[in-house]
Amino acid sequence: MAAAVAAAALVALAGCSSSSGGGDGKTIKVAFQDFGSDIMANFMNKSKTEFEKANPGTTITLVPIKAAENDYYTKLSLMNRAATTAPDVMSEDTFLIRADAQAGYLAPLDSYVSKWSDWSNFFDNAKDAGKGDDGKVYGIPTGTDTRGLWYNKQIFEKAGIPTPWQPKTWDDVIGAAKKIKAADPGVIPLNIFSGKAAGEASSMQGFEMLMYGASEKGLYDDSTSKWITGSKAFTDALDVIKEVYQGGLGPSQEITSDTNYQNTVNNQLVPQGKLAINLDGSWASNAWLPTGATPWADWDKVMGTAKMPTQKGQEPGSISLSGGWTFSMGAKSSAKDTAWKFITFLTDKERSLEYNINTAGIPVRKDVANDEKYKTSNPTSEFFSSLVAVTKFRPATPDYPKISNGIQVAMESVMTGQATPAQAAKTYDDSVVGIVGKEKTESK
Repeated sequence: MAAAVAAAALVALAGCSSSSGGGDGKTIKVAFQDFGSDIMANFMNKSKTEFEKANPGTTITLVPIKAAENDYYTKLSLMNRAATTAPDVMSEDTFLIRADAQAGYLAPLDSYVSKWSDWSNFFDNAKDAGKGDDGKVYGIPTGTDTRGLWYNKQIFEKAGIPTPWQPKTWDDVIGAAKKIKAADPGVIPLNIFSGKAAGEASSMQGFEMLMYGASEKGLYDDSTSKWITGSKAFTDALDVIKEVYQGGLGPSQEITSDTNYQNTVNNQLVPQGKLAINLDGSWASNAWLPTGATPWADWDKVMGTAKMPTQKGQEPGSISLSGGWTFSMGAKSSAKDTAWKFITFLTDKERSLEYNINTAGIPVRKDVANDEKYKTSNPTSEFFSSLVAVTKFRPATPDYPKISNGIQVAMESVMTGQATPAQAAKTYDDSVVGIVGKEKTESK
């Protein structure tokens, strides 16, 4: 019954009972996440107006999905199951490309990009992020990102911690958090996104930033195409989660169990001076820009940035994770040429420049990365761009979304005290075997 109700709601959301594309080849539905700030909604509405003006007779029907990350993925998946609700164009997180392409939700774009002169302006690794298991292109990237430590200089000064601050090990990060707790009990010392409510942010910003700083291979061995189980690095990462959340260094369970967890951190706790250290992404400052959800004039004077160190300072000394989003074409679209035309419009230089400035993103187009307007748009752009040199990427396999959920379950069981790190790691290992099969795992 729940599935039927959800599907019916999505049909209503799509506002269309005919096949995707409206049947005339010039009407397309475009789905995107509209959550936390108006940045994406403003960008899409402006692009719709400009595109329709430049292409008389074409209609862009926007389908904003007001949902947190995991709920957005679920609703988008439900929409894609039927031609009546499937979008012609959708905003797609790169980690879902392979799974959604395999599920038959996305249309390959190779015949289009082969004739698109702008494709040569995109960095090769950005192009790869939009490919499926078959090597075909299923998404045109809009930007990428890196992750590091944001810290409040004023709180550090009160705690007697010198700035600029650059920790060399995990112990340095935890040590600073403990100093802050002792000096200023009114603030949260450290946020590492964790648990099920934050979804992929927990897996990527939180857990994988730890694990890939403890193990070169991380979750997956590319050389053998096998998932790693029995990893000491996995348990070590969970030990940090235990110390932060059971040691009173992290946000309360009231915050971490709310689907607004990410927005609460960046739109409230950080600008209000209630959080000292936040392990988060390069985009975090977009909330504080004049176009953001919480404009904050002095953010660049109050907030500092630091590289996330590896576990014991081992080479390369710091770690980052990178992801990003694409615009993809729905496989069920009956207006693919119009859909492609709108995708190229959304990702041309002019709109990519605007998008990356407003989202504080890292460009995937060479001409945008070299544009002076972008270079001078944000005081942290140079720092976060420099982290590309040490960045890692999530395992690009169709199984990853399920594996990621297993990580979130393990984190939550540890942060709430329901399991020890060793017990949670064992449960995770068992779930991986259940997902991919014993033959696709290797024990470390």
